[in-house]
Amino acid sequence: MNRLSLQERTRILSCLVEGNSIRATCRMTGRDKVQFLELLEDVGAACKRYHDEHVFMIETKRVQCDEIWSFCYAREKNIPADLKGRVWHRRCLDVDGA
Repeated sequence: MNRLSLQERTRILSCLVEGNSIRATCRMTGRDKVQFLELLEDVGAACKRYHDEHVFMIETKRVQCDEIWSFCYAREKNIPADLKGRVWHRRCLDVDGA
């Protein structure tokens, strides 16, 4: 696979941060959706590594959690058995700002 340049990766991620959809970002950057999704996998892995290395020993008194449901892949009736399940994103905040 051809790797995207740092400038191209930055542009794609900037579009996402600004709230653009994956399809809109693909159109704006002229990139293929497969390349785009591979970039997101790489960024997710890098974020996980950073989080695991730097976020620990957090003392909190009160945590507020919220979850967001996300529609991925296909409608429930069209999903193959091995891919069933929904995707949930959970966000937890230290509401006291310690």
